[in-house]
Amino acid sequence: MADTLTLFTSVGLSEQKAKETLKNEALSSALKDAIVQAQNVHGVSGMDKAMGTLLYSMASRLKDTKRLSFLADSIAQRKICTELQLTAALDFVKSHPQDPINQKEFEEACGIGVIITPEQIEDAVESVIKKHKEQLLKERYHFNMGLLMGEARTALKWADGKAIKNEVDIQVLHLLGTKTEADLEKKPKAQKAKVTENEVKEKKEEVAMNGDMNTEGKSLMEQLRGEAMKFHKTGENYKTEGYVVTPNTMDLLKKHLEITGGQIRTRFPPEPNGILHIGHAKAINFNFGYAKANNGICFLRYDDTNPEKEEEKYFTAIKNMVEWLGYKPYAVTHASDNFQQLYDLAVDLIRRGHAYVCHQKGEELKGHNAPPSPWRDRPIEESLVLFERMKKGMFAEGEATLRMKMVMEDGKMDPVAYRIKYTPHHRTGDEWCIYPTYDYTHCLCDSIENITHSLCTKEFQARRSSYYWLCNALDLYCPVQWEYGRLNLTYTVVSKRKIVKLVDTGVVRDWDDPRLFTLTALRRRGFPPEAINNFCARVGVTVSQTTTEPHLLEACVRDVLNDTAPRAMAVLEPLKVTITNLPENSKSDVSVPDFPANEAKGSHIVPFTCTIFIEQSDFREVTDKGYKRLTPEQPVGLRHTGYVISVQKVIKDPQGKVVELEVSCCSSDTAEKPKAFIHWVSEPLLCEVRLYERLFLHKHPEDPSEVPNGFLSDVNPNSLHMIRGALVDSSVKGAKVFDKFQFERVGYFSLDPDSTADKLIFNRTVTLKEDPGKI
Repeated sequence: MADTLTLFTSVGLSEQKAKETLKNEALSSALKDAIVQAQNVHGVSGMDKAMGTLLYSMASRLKDTKRLSFLADSIAQRKICTELQLTAALDFVKSHPQDPINQKEFEEACGIGVIITPEQIEDAVESVIKKHKEQLLKERYHFNMGLLMGEARTALKWADGKAIKNEVDIQVLHLLGTKTEADLEKKPKAQKAKVTENEVKEKKEEVAMNGDMNTEGKSLMEQLRGEAMKFHKTGENYKTEGYVVTPNTMDLLKKHLEITGGQIRTRFPPEPNGILHIGHAKAINFNFGYAKANNGICFLRYDDTNPEKEEEKYFTAIKNMVEWLGYKPYAVTHASDNFQQLYDLAVDLIRRGHAYVCHQKGEELKGHNAPPSPWRDRPIEESLVLFERMKKGMFAEGEATLRMKMVMEDGKMDPVAYRIKYTPHHRTGDEWCIYPTYDYTHCLCDSIENITHSLCTKEFQARRSSYYWLCNALDLYCPVQWEYGRLNLTYTVVSKRKIVKLVDTGVVRDWDDPRLFTLTALRRRGFPPEAINNFCARVGVTVSQTTTEPHLLEACVRDVLNDTAPRAMAVLEPLKVTITNLPENSKSDVSVPDFPANEAKGSHIVPFTCTIFIEQSDFREVTDKGYKRLTPEQPVGLRHTGYVISVQKVIKDPQGKVVELEVSCCSSDTAEKPKAFIHWVSEPLLCEVRLYERLFLHKHPEDPSEVPNGFLSDVNPNSLHMIRGALVDSSVKGAKVFDKFQFERVGYFSLDPDSTADKLIFNRTVTLKEDPGKI
C-alpha cells in the first residue's frame, strides 16, 4: 500500500488525492497499471506532473480496461498531450471496441501530430474579433469574452486553450484600451417584461393542450426526442456503459441494422394476468412515446409464459387501454409465438455448457442465499436427455428445472430458465408442459424482434447483466436495456394480488371500480386519456422512482376537461321552487353555452317553467355572514335566465324540514345586482350520481409503520356516496357511456356503463377545484 502511495505521488498526485484513490480498488489498479506502462517507455524519472494528470484522468474515465495499455502508451509517447486530445481518444476507443485499432484513424481523430502555430492563433482571434467588433465597441468589457474564445477554439480545435485566452486578452486590450470606471461597474440586469394575467392564462391553456405539463415546460414527446434521452443510437449498442462486447458483436449489429434499417424499435411487454394501472401508463407512454417521438415502431408483446394466471379478458383489456391512451402497436406479438425457438435455444445453451437440469425444490431456491446446486456440473449429455424428458412430461411439477450458469447483479445464483407446469396454455393448449421464465424469455424475445431499446423500470436493473449474458452466451443480437423510474401514487394500491383481495372482500366491485387506479377504473371514472398522458409528461422522464399525490393527476384531468367537457346543470340534493308570478303553464327556452369562455363552441336549450329545482345548500333561512346565496332577505340570480328571484314563502314538512320555496322573479335588468347566481333545473331527468373519495385513509396503506393492521384495515368507509334522487337538465338525454360533462358549480362527471335508457348514472370524475370549498 505504501509503495503504491509513493508511486501515485511520484507522478504529481497530492498525498490526499493519492489516499482517496487507494480507497477505490478498481481506479487504484487501473492507475497503477497505467503508470507502470508509462514508466516502461520513459523510465521512473522521465515522467512529469502533466503526464501524471493525464494518466489519472484516463484511468478514472476509461470504461473498457483492455484499452488502458494502448492509451497509457500514447500518453507516455507524448502523442496525447492535452485533456482535449484525451477526451477524443476515449471517445474513439469507445466507438471502436474491436481489435485492431486503426492507428492512422486514431491519430487523426485525436489531433496527434497537429501543430498550431502562434500565428494561426493570432489570425483566428483577429477574425473572431473583427466579426464582433461593432458589438465589442458598444459593450466594451461587458461583452461576453467567452464567446470570442469559443469561436476561436472551434476554428482551431487542437489549439491550447490558455494560448487562445492570452491572445484574446491582448487583442481586446489593443482594441478597447485599458478598463475605465464605467467598464468596472456591474452590468445592469435586463428587466423582465411584465406578463398580463390573460397572457398567463393563454399560455397555460396552450401548455395543457400540447401536453407540456412538466416543470421544464417540455411535452413528453420533446423529452423523449433526440439527444436529451442520452440513449444510444441504433447500431451503436457497444457505446453504452456496461454493454458486453464479444468477437461476434459487430457482425450481429451489422445484421441487425440491415433488418431494422436503423429504425428505433421498442416494446411494451405486459403479463396478461391483470389489468393495467397508472404505473403502466408511464411505461406505455415511455415505450410507445419514445418510438413515436423518434419515428420508430413499438410492439405490444404479451409475456404469456405463466398459463396458470392468464385470461383472455386481460389480453383484450390491455390492448384496449394501449389504444385508449392513443397508441397503435406496430404489431401484437406473444412470447408464446416463440415457444419452439426458445426451446431450441435452451437446448443450444445446454450444449454450450451454460445450463443444466436441476432437482432442487422451489423452497430451496428462494432468497439470495440458496445453497449451490449439487447438479451444477452434471454432464451436458445428461442434461440434454433430462430436459427432453421434462418436455415430454416425464417429471412431476417442481421435480426438475432448467437453470442457467450465471450470477445475477443482486447476487442470485443460477436463475431458472424453464419450469414444469401441467396447465393448458390459452394459445398453445396442451402442446407444452414446460414454460420459460421471465429471466430467460424476455431478452431472447427482444433479440428475436430486433428491439433496439429495451426500456423497463428500475427494479429490473438487477437483471441487466443476465440479459446481456444470455444473448451473448447464445451468440445472438443483444439489445440495450435502459431503466427508468417507476411511477407510484399515494392513497392507493396497484398490486394485482391486493386488488383481487379488495374485489373478493367486496370493498370494490371489480377491477374497473372508479376508486381504483387501474386504467379501466380511471376511464370509467371519466379521466380523459390525454390527461393521463399529460400527467406522465408532468412527472417527467426520470430514472428515479417517483411517488406522486393523486391531486397532481386530478389537476391534469381538470385542465383537459375544462376545455372538452360541455356544461350542463344538475342538482344533487333538490329543493323545489315555485315561481308564483309566472303563469302555471308558462314555459320558455333558455340557451346555455356549452363552454361559457368560448360561446362560439355551441350551446344547448333547456326548458324554464314556473317550477324549478335548486340545491338545498343554495338556500338558508338565516342570512349568515359571508353567505351570498338565497335567503328570505337576500335575492339571488338564476344562471342563464336573466331573472332574479326573491323568497315569498318557506314551506316545511311536519318535521320542520324545508321542502319547497315560493318565490317571485323579476328581470335582472331592473333588479339590484344579486350577490350570487345559482344553477337550477326545470323538467329535469332523474339520475343517480356517485361521488368518490380516496379509497384509503393513509398515504401509504401498504406501509406497516403507517398502517400496522394491513391495507384492508385502512379502507375509507366514506369512499363512495351514492345519490339516487339527483336531477339533471334534459340536455344530457342522448349521452353515451363515458361522455363527460361539467355540471355547473358542482364538478366534472362521466356517464357510467351501468346507465340504462330509463336511468342515467353519473360518476364524479373530479371536483371543480382541488379544494372545493363552497359549492
